[in-house]
Amino acid sequence: MRSKRETGLTLIEVMIAVSLVGLLSVGMLTAIRIGLGAMGRANEHLMDNRRVANTRKVLEAEIAGFVPVTAIYRPEQEERTQSMMFFEGEPQSMRFVSSYSLGEAWRGDPQILEFQVIPGEKNFGVRLIVNEWRYTGPRSAGIFCLGHVADPTTGAQLSRFRPIEAGPHSFVLADKLRYCRFSYLERMPQPKWQTWHNSWILPRWPNGVRIEMEPLEEKSGRLSLGTLVAPLRVNRSPDYGFSD
Repeated sequence: MRSKRETGLTLIEVMIAVSLVGLLSVGMLTAIRIGLGAMGRANEHLMDNRRVANTRKVLEAEIAGFVPVTAIYRPEQEERTQSMMFFEGEPQSMRFVSSYSLGEAWRGDPQILEFQVIPGEKNFGVRLIVNEWRYTGPRSAGIFCLGHVADPTTGAQLSRFRPIEAGPHSFVLADKLRYCRFSYLERMPQPKWQTWHNSWILPRWPNGVRIEMEPLEEKSGRLSLGTLVAPLRVNRSPDYGFSD
């Protein structure tokens, strides 16, 4: 009698098939992982560039919306109110009124903007923050004023303001910076034409603002926050008379 042959797979064939399936699975998972990693890096690259571009746009818009106003305040132990030009310009801080705000852009009420450079997280670099307070008139600006003090060197009257404080309402415009400093432009006659000051103490509005920033880490192929120079569009003097 001829024996019947039984069809099937040997153990070696099964092991080879399982090994091939495992190799294909590892290759597919590796390709997916590499693709997801590349997509994540591309998204991070895009978000960093958008963050830098948006920061520059916000700073330019806030300075472009500069409003020249006069603050009315009452000095301590005095009954009569006084007025002063509302603009604070220091190397690490700046304060003025702008028609642009983070929350409502150009559509809302004017805001008192307070820019301040503070230490970064765990004292790692510095960061630039901004506070916004609603401007309702000269008296609302006078809350931030302390009055005038005579300069011991020149005898000129210097404006004094309350210190700018960071809090839960503060918005971080730029972070992880090596440095951030402000300077202010003064128009000069010939032959000098212009001068930049680290502190603004003159009794008139500056003609421009320069914000110098440098990131802690330079990343190739990515936008970085550099120097921003923006003019202050002013056509009136502090006493609301037309300037030259």
